[in-house]
Amino acid sequence: MTDIVKAEENLFLALGFPAHEAEILQLRAELMGQLRLWIQDNGLTEAEAAKRLGVTKARVSDLVRGKWKKFSLDVLLTLAAKVGMHFRLELSRAA
Repeated sequence: MTDIVKAEENLFLALGFPAHEAEILQLRAELMGQLRLWIQDNGLTEAEAAKRLGVTKARVSDLVRGKWKKFSLDVLLTLAAKVGMHFRLELSRAA
């Protein structure tokens, strides 16, 4: 039987990662998705995106291909800020 994870749920939690790790992985995945959309929406090649982001084309290739293990949250936040994305950290206590 295949389990289905709802869009609003954390996929990494469903995959068995500890809750604290799943939260960070989910944030990284969301940031990577937004950066991929930025590249797509602006019609950029990987080389053009690399120049704007100040990274190598290989790094952009990893980003586009979703190689999340190669990107820390800090690096992804830095890339998002470089292209004018704004973000806000919202914390809440577990129930």
